[in-house]
Amino acid sequence: MGSRVVSRLKVAGAQVFVPRRKDYNLVDGMAVKRLFKDVCPEIVIHAAGTVGGIGANRANPGRFFYENIMMDTQCLEEARLAGVKKFVAIGTICAYPKFTPVPFKEEDLWSGYPEETNAPYGLAKKMLLVQSQAYRQEYGFNSIFLLPVNLYGPGDNFNPTSSHVIPALIRKVVEAKRDGKGEVEVWGSGLATREFLYVDDCAEAIVLAAERYNSAEPVNIGTGSEISIKDLAELIVRLVGFEGSLKWDETKPDGQPRRCLDTSRATREFGFKAKTLLEDGLKQTVDFYLNTRKIAQP
Repeated sequence: MGSRVVSRLKVAGAQVFVPRRKDYNLVDGMAVKRLFKDVCPEIVIHAAGTVGGIGANRANPGRFFYENIMMDTQCLEEARLAGVKKFVAIGTICAYPKFTPVPFKEEDLWSGYPEETNAPYGLAKKMLLVQSQAYRQEYGFNSIFLLPVNLYGPGDNFNPTSSHVIPALIRKVVEAKRDGKGEVEVWGSGLATREFLYVDDCAEAIVLAAERYNSAEPVNIGTGSEISIKDLAELIVRLVGFEGSLKWDETKPDGQPRRCLDTSRATREFGFKAKTLLEDGLKQTVDFYLNTRKIAQP
């Protein structure tokens, strides 16, 4: 996502600085102070995070909580101290309660506890919203908070130990086809639903919000439509051309039962509406994986 945002900003004529972990570890407070002193930014789009799929969240709840809350808290504080004109905070759909009524409305963020497998990550990001609103109230600091739904697209993370559902499924299905396997194992029952947003659409939303939105209330960023994991997996199987079957491992967690956003605030406040159809975006993501991994289709 970050690279797409940078590209859009450069096309618009902005001067963009992208800090790298080897130069500025945002978990380290002194490194964050040095970053703001070195760069003196006017606007900050804070998209950094320690993230992963269900497996990674279950394996690293402490690290995910600590690293995210330290990055977020320190970056927002140093931005305030540096006199930054606007701070665009990127949150997560994982901040919503486990049993949020569908479609998720921003006012439901505080109606319950997040889904357990990603609660530490979701709550750490949720504290960025609290800090953002508190700084606006006390200091008049212009910080906004966006809630993107599950992202996917070319450039995604396809590492099997840390990837999210779409890249994980694409890799499994492509490799099963390459190796001539008869089935692919998938976590859960397949009944859970998710909403997916193509990465370029998300980048467009972030830039629009940076240009046009200046209010305290959080904003959902998504498509407003959901698909079951079963239907998603079957769609990926068809796009890859895999002729085997799917085996569902119901001993593994489904995660949150449903995810689907009410995206009307983003449309109303800064004119965002997602454009990329899921099947079209998946085709491009599959092609990216095949091309970058140089996997020859049998």
